[in-house]
Amino acid sequence: MSNPHDKPIDPVTVEIIRNGLYAVTEEMKTNLTRTAYNLIIYEALDFTVGLFTKEGDTVSIGLGLPMFIRGMSETVKAKIKHFGYENILPGDILVTNDAYTTGSHLNHFTFTMPIFHEGKLEGFTCCMAHWLDVGGTLGNVTTDIFSEGIQIPILKYQREGVVNQDLIDIIAMNVRLAERALGDLRAQITAITTGERRYVELLQRYGAEAVNGSIRQIMDSSEAVARKNTLSIPDGVYEAESFMDDDGLEIGKRIPIRVKVTVAGDEMTVDLSDVSKQVRGFYNSGFTTGIACAQVAYKCLTTPTDYPVNDGSFRSLKVVMPMGTVISAERPYPMRVWMTFPMTVIDTIFKALAPAIPGRSIAGHHADLVFPNIHGISPEDGRLFIVGIGPLGGGWGAKSTEDGVSVTVCINDGDTHNSPTEQLEAKYPVLVEKYEIRRDSAGAGKYRGGLGAEMVVQALSPFTVTTRIDRVHCKPWGLEGGGDAMGNGLAVRHKGEWKTDHLNAKIFNVRLERGDAYKMLSGGGGGFGDPLERDIDLVAEDVREGYVSAEVAREVYRVALDSRGEVDRNATQGLRRAPGKAASIPSPAVAWDGQ
Repeated sequence: MSNPHDKPIDPVTVEIIRNGLYAVTEEMKTNLTRTAYNLIIYEALDFTVGLFTKEGDTVSIGLGLPMFIRGMSETVKAKIKHFGYENILPGDILVTNDAYTTGSHLNHFTFTMPIFHEGKLEGFTCCMAHWLDVGGTLGNVTTDIFSEGIQIPILKYQREGVVNQDLIDIIAMNVRLAERALGDLRAQITAITTGERRYVELLQRYGAEAVNGSIRQIMDSSEAVARKNTLSIPDGVYEAESFMDDDGLEIGKRIPIRVKVTVAGDEMTVDLSDVSKQVRGFYNSGFTTGIACAQVAYKCLTTPTDYPVNDGSFRSLKVVMPMGTVISAERPYPMRVWMTFPMTVIDTIFKALAPAIPGRSIAGHHADLVFPNIHGISPEDGRLFIVGIGPLGGGWGAKSTEDGVSVTVCINDGDTHNSPTEQLEAKYPVLVEKYEIRRDSAGAGKYRGGLGAEMVVQALSPFTVTTRIDRVHCKPWGLEGGGDAMGNGLAVRHKGEWKTDHLNAKIFNVRLERGDAYKMLSGGGGGFGDPLERDIDLVAEDVREGYVSAEVAREVYRVALDSRGEVDRNATQGLRRAPGKAASIPSPAVAWDGQ
């Protein structure tokens, strides 16, 4: 919190600085996407940029991935600790992709630049972005960090304006698509130098005292809002559990996710001690991601519209988490698919608090990127191509007052976008046969969950596909009598025949020949409230829109429709007067429903 002896900054200046900080990170985002080489950055927006205090606290984040909310700040702090302030100089650029520092996988290269004004360090600008290829094993389940690609410890990419060419040469030799990796590297440098330049302009215009004082007041204001909204949650201890399908190696061995949330006055403690121990497969993430799970959930509940995103919002949050779990893994446990399990950790935190604040809770969502990776040799130029297609987007849970949103990217990656079909088909030997809403995938309820999607991609020349999808068997749950949704799914077509009986939705290095295809299915969101309380005209509209089948309308919602799709009110009254609860939406026994 601010020192009471600090001179207060007038509110008008604070608001100008607040919007200035937000504008800086937005311009950083824009310049990164305009100069990046790979779809995953300039279309999917798999990155985050940010501004930080000279101590490394978050001032403003231009959201791409909410889960970077902790990893970037801790990475900046790690760089400060590594070099010491006396060895961080104007014109330096610091770099690492160390998974156990960033909390994510080696694909996330993080560049940081100090901001100096009148010879004094005033803060840092930072960019973490996903490189499509960082070397390592391609397609298989990795079992240690060494097989996942090049590891760059905390180094100086640039020293007082002079680039470290030796480092660039080492990176280029260790990745398969060097021109693309180095293109994205230069794009990240563009982002952080943009941030440094614009931040200095703020300092020059308003002075360091006004800028730093405004930041302190902005953080204090965020803290006050978070504490006030925490006070509105009844004191108590709330617990919930869920599970992940498996770690990709021990197929079918469920991985428990258990959380405990304690609310006491204006503070909340999220205890993640009982989340599963780290696993042999590559679904682990680092301790900064574990903290981020709690922070993302807490921000959604207490300061969802408070911008810019800053560390003041989290002063009233405590996180209990031992090392050595799937969200606080230790070296050398693998981390390549770091982002999957945390989505369900956040979902489970919401689930725990649902009994206390049903009006502010959300039912379970599809909680996966549903993101296949393919690689092969391009028929056009004979060169290797690597591409991730997605995220597919799926259903989010319903709330106490509204239906869930459909075909939307999962909460960890909430600001990212899917891959445009036109871009994919123009650049890679694929044909998107189908991309549509998945009927009946939503959980039923007074308020229906959001719907998932179905996507079929055909190979126009041979390529290899790998998927790492989870939450097939742990269905997105409903609340207050709402129904569960369909989980995620997968099918593969070889020579015209669909294989639909996968035990989960994970396949590794499956070869598809010309004309073969894979099908991705994202789950829906859970429903909220008794389905028999849903407005019958809304049910009829859902059927007309293709969201719900006439069969589910009749069996689950007990709404009868005539041959024109209009509500048969007499028949519906009879159905709803019948004893018993609403039926459940039929759930497929395999990963794909065969439709």
